[in-house]
Amino acid sequence: MITRVGVPVESKGEFSAPDHARPTLLCFSHLRWDFVFQRPQHLMSRFANDMAVVYWEEPMEIGRRDTAFLKVREAEDFPNVGVVTPHLPEGLDDEAREAALKRLLDAHVSICKRPLIAWYYTPMMLSFSRHLDANAVVYDCMDELSKFRFAPEHLLELESELIGAADLVFTGGSSLYEAKKDRHDSVHCFPSSVDRQHFARARRELPQPADQAKLPHPRLGFYGVIDERFDLDLLRQIADMRPNWSFVMVGPVVKIEEDELPRAANIHYLGGKTYEQLPTYLSGWDVALMPFAMNDSTQFISPTKTPEYLAGGKPVVSTPVRDVVRHYGHLAGVQIACDADGFVRACEKALRLSSNPNGEWLTEADLMLSATSWTTTQARMAGLIAGVTGERTEAGEPALLVAAE
Repeated sequence: MITRVGVPVESKGEFSAPDHARPTLLCFSHLRWDFVFQRPQHLMSRFANDMAVVYWEEPMEIGRRDTAFLKVREAEDFPNVGVVTPHLPEGLDDEAREAALKRLLDAHVSICKRPLIAWYYTPMMLSFSRHLDANAVVYDCMDELSKFRFAPEHLLELESELIGAADLVFTGGSSLYEAKKDRHDSVHCFPSSVDRQHFARARRELPQPADQAKLPHPRLGFYGVIDERFDLDLLRQIADMRPNWSFVMVGPVVKIEEDELPRAANIHYLGGKTYEQLPTYLSGWDVALMPFAMNDSTQFISPTKTPEYLAGGKPVVSTPVRDVVRHYGHLAGVQIACDADGFVRACEKALRLSSNPNGEWLTEADLMLSATSWTTTQARMAGLIAGVTGERTEAGEPALLVAAE
């Protein structure tokens, strides 16, 4: 259809006209809403309780002669989150691409209620949105994207510009905070949190999904994106050392070729699953794994799965990721190992813990987890944003609300 502002929009539902009773949070993300439910989804779904959230995704290509348009849909189960996906003709050069994105963005923003919060997960989207007259600009740095495989050209240059333009900079972990804290006057560390109630379901004996039900125990599992951060050689070695263990890999394979994956009778790749399904898979494991490669791409990560695994009642074995060691390495339920021999020994210790699901190791973990939640994190972020917009909004214009726990 053609909207009243004259830009082609393919819409499911009515979200192409945001709720004018609410402020707008415009979130620019390199991660698609339906890819993996993680930090952006946790936070945006909670911000949507108080404002209209527009989740702007990476563009998709259409035919060379087609007209650029926005596909706008309501996020499933989150009625105040509108997912906006630009569709651009293939073959555009950088200048034409940015011009098309800017035109689509301006048209969509023209119908959004103010105050307007511009929230960035990727500096790359600043190139077509830097002109926005936002009441607040937030850079939520959840990863050091410049360290990832196939990092875009000019990313660091645009990040410097974004940090200079931002009112607030949030980081997804302590290591990222240390790397960014001297680059801006208002940098705040918000490490990965957890929806404890969601993952606590894994502590019960749940009916097992068909693709996992027949796998023999002990089961040692991982869920998440399998990419350059995953130590393929380590998985290959430990699977070879313990052929009677089942290694269950749940998640999409990204940026690595399928033929790079280690193959063995006891390694089982089950593919991507929904966030809702994860506790069911987790419930059938004896030990949860985090076999991250120790390379540039993992230097600053703060894996969300650490507290999720513990909330599900599973002992964890991880390679020495800095933020994992710093925040969880003191827990009896989290084992740290550097090589295959050490990883196997750590898994054996974790298996002994797993046989005592009501032991002190879990009580200790629960005590630590009780101090964190995504709802608390979002509320603290909202308070900081309200401080910025409260200074900038015109008299009589409502400030943002802080969500209650």
